[in-house]
Amino acid sequence: MQISVDEITRMQEECVARWHLEPISNAYAVNGSVESLLAIACQQHQFNYQLWHEEDIARSPDVSDSQIATVKRNIDRFNQARNDWIERIDDWITADLSQLSVTPHDGARLNTETPGSAMDRLSIMSLRIYHLVEQLSRDDADDAHFEKVNHRLAICRLQRQDLAQSLKELLEDIHAGTKRHRTYRQMKMYNDPTLNPYLYQRKQLA
Repeated sequence: MQISVDEITRMQEECVARWHLEPISNAYAVNGSVESLLAIACQQHQFNYQLWHEEDIARSPDVSDSQIATVKRNIDRFNQARNDWIERIDDWITADLSQLSVTPHDGARLNTETPGSAMDRLSIMSLRIYHLVEQLSRDDADDAHFEKVNHRLAICRLQRQDLAQSLKELLEDIHAGTKRHRTYRQMKMYNDPTLNPYLYQRKQLA
């Protein structure tokens, strides 16, 4: 199946804008099932969206300690889900390559990051760009602020363009067999009660 990076970046941009106006939903799921690459990428993007806004709350000086504790747990949960769904993206690509009978050539090399990780970075970039554009609507900021924001926006848009192009080229190489693809498991330890020393040692003392 042809993977359209342009379609993915467009989905990310449109979802960020829509989710700021209405409840979060995955418009690409079919009867609640997240199967297509676009639906999986949308779900992964959703966790980045939720993570971004929890991070904003965590940095507010007006938030109580008890609220911070709740926010911190939300951040851990969304970050774990975000990484789990990066793997889901890469697993989908692995299955698609198998269905297409694509095998890497002898000597084909791995990239430094997977397509799923690149889509995650594009997701975050879409959030950053949205919130920078939002800054341009403020009526309590001066010209220096707007100049700084516009400078950062130009850099972010260039970086997103470069990253999207690099992802297109990586996917082309993978499908041509000149690059290998592999899902890299994040293996986060902090949420696992059998691997986080604080959690399992505390349980032993209970």
